[in-house]
Amino acid sequence: MIDLSTNEEVLDRAIKRARERNIVIPTFEEQKHPHENVSEPIKEELKQLSLWEVAPRNLFRITWKNSPVESGGGYQQIANYMELPPELTGVEARIIALVGKWFPTGAHKVGAAFGCLVPRLVTGQFDPTRQKAVWPSTGNYCRGGAYDSSILACDSIAILPVEMSRERFEWLNTVAGEVIATPGSESNVKEIYDKCHELNAERGDDIVIFNQFDEFGNHLWHYEVTGNAIEEVITKEIGNGEYRGCAFTTGSAGTIGSGDYLKKQFPKSFIAAGESLQCPTLYMNGYGAHRIEGIGDKHVPWIHNVKNTDFVVAIDDNDAMNWVRLFNEPEGLKYLQNDVGVPENIVSQLHLLGISSMANVLFAIKIAKYYEMTSKDMIVTVFTDSMEMYQSRVRELRDQFGAYNKLDAAIDYHRSIQAIKTDYVLELSYLQKKRIHNLKYFTWIEQQGRTITELDRQWYDDTYWSSIQEMTPQMDELIRKFNEKTNIG
Repeated sequence: MIDLSTNEEVLDRAIKRARERNIVIPTFEEQKHPHENVSEPIKEELKQLSLWEVAPRNLFRITWKNSPVESGGGYQQIANYMELPPELTGVEARIIALVGKWFPTGAHKVGAAFGCLVPRLVTGQFDPTRQKAVWPSTGNYCRGGAYDSSILACDSIAILPVEMSRERFEWLNTVAGEVIATPGSESNVKEIYDKCHELNAERGDDIVIFNQFDEFGNHLWHYEVTGNAIEEVITKEIGNGEYRGCAFTTGSAGTIGSGDYLKKQFPKSFIAAGESLQCPTLYMNGYGAHRIEGIGDKHVPWIHNVKNTDFVVAIDDNDAMNWVRLFNEPEGLKYLQNDVGVPENIVSQLHLLGISSMANVLFAIKIAKYYEMTSKDMIVTVFTDSMEMYQSRVRELRDQFGAYNKLDAAIDYHRSIQAIKTDYVLELSYLQKKRIHNLKYFTWIEQQGRTITELDRQWYDDTYWSSIQEMTPQMDELIRKFNEKTNIG
């Protein structure tokens, strides 16, 4: 749960630090509806700042509604989104995705990190004057955490697997106080936990670990901010058509929290959790490694409300990697526009899909085919990040397979889009959901010290998840009080 008990002595130090560094913290309400709620003076300050600049006011750019520009942008009424046409997806269903490119760091994980750090900061449970914030991650979360930490004037330690893209490490080395590379790839989450245990033993109270896989601030941020953003897009912007459900990579299970929000608004809708076939943890208690960077595997996150999940979908990571070249090589883009008929305005935006974003669309395609959806049906996902952090992967594929030509593009389009089938789609029964939920035992009870009592509450207590989801007003009140005490304009 999210502990909101207050340590006044530490809180006083945090407030003093914020006052000295001119830090104002946005509320959840301001992140949901910045156009209406962010003050005009802050909007004016943002006009002078680039999107990724490590500056206090860029905390107010932790929202889906930033103007899609690199510098000086304001806010939109509706979140940035794309609707992918049937020519591209091979299905009639309307596949709609929020675009994460226009967050600071270029990924929506900066919001998840905010949701984990700020509750500790505004209650005095984290001391920015002497403690380091540790961000264990398989990619974008530790970038978001390092960024938030820098803005909030505290030291950070980023932990991520050594096989993640080179761009991530290069950027982290400019922002994080310390960067630790652990063995393996995005599937090696346990090795990240092991490093956290080692740091705890070495440094004790000098660090605070913000683990996205068990921090309910991650769930709450996506429930409130991402959930609201999706609802507004499909009701105010899209309008016509029936919302059927959402599909997301499992990852830390943060984004899936937005599905919980959407299911409350649309009770008949579904939530689909996706993973790689090369590491089918939810699908068949499996293990392995894959190339869809940043989604994490081989365990079930503590913050995943499994009982509320309706589908598990597995995709072959080869399909996602085929999309990398199809969507980012000149010959691939030319083929999609000239031979397939994908509109130019869509082709010109395909760089907005990072590798896990491509996986999200693949999950949505499988579900659309499974349900035989028509043009009247809508399914929603997110583009977690863009290709900005993966250009080295494009070069690696070019070095491995040679120059990309029209024939390569045609093959990739037909085998990895048109030929996608409904295999490895599991519609979950009650007992299948419970099987997945029970997998939490091995990571969280045996390894991480959680209790069986709480594990059982997650499954049997109907108020467990709703009590977390109803904490936003308390959080916003604590943030407002913190800001008032800093006495910044």
